[in-house]
Amino acid sequence: MGHREDLLDGAKRCLYEKGYARTTARDIVAASGTNLASIGYHYGSKENLLNAALMSATEDFGEAVGAAVGDGPPEADPYERFEAVFTRVLEQYATYRPLWSATFESVSQVDHADAVREFFATVQGMAHREMSRLWFGTPDDVEVTDPAHVQVGQLLQAVLIGLMGQMLIDPTQAPTAKDLSAALRTMTAR
Repeated sequence: MGHREDLLDGAKRCLYEKGYARTTARDIVAASGTNLASIGYHYGSKENLLNAALMSATEDFGEAVGAAVGDGPPEADPYERFEAVFTRVLEQYATYRPLWSATFESVSQVDHADAVREFFATVQGMAHREMSRLWFGTPDDVEVTDPAHVQVGQLLQAVLIGLMGQMLIDPTQAPTAKDLSAALRTMTAR
């Protein structure tokens, strides 16, 4: 592995261990076995490197969610499928808790750092399409363009972010996948 990859790997470890706001360039250098100058050379700034690390870690989570969502047949009862998907997502929570904490930390920077806002805007659009793709079983080589499918992705992403926020604050009060599915049934029955 070269310095660029070592830096990215070290920055991801720092995100998990220290979070976004508390990670310093020296922390990344120590975790990666590189030097301070290599951060500027390869990424331009510590913030750019942390954003790249956050994007990479988010992709890791996305792959885990993709595996969770992709297991169920898209034609199954939507309430049962929704419950199964979010059950699997919640099973991933312990592994990815530090990522969610770092994500929420970094979101607080959107009003102060254009690069962070642009990063999350890009990720948000991708997440909408990917959540839709996974929900409907759309093949990877087919672009998601149907507005109704994108809206489903938006809803799933909103539920995911809200659920992860509640899990960070107090997992004992956060809804279970069964609670969410029951709430959907109640809402659509009225």
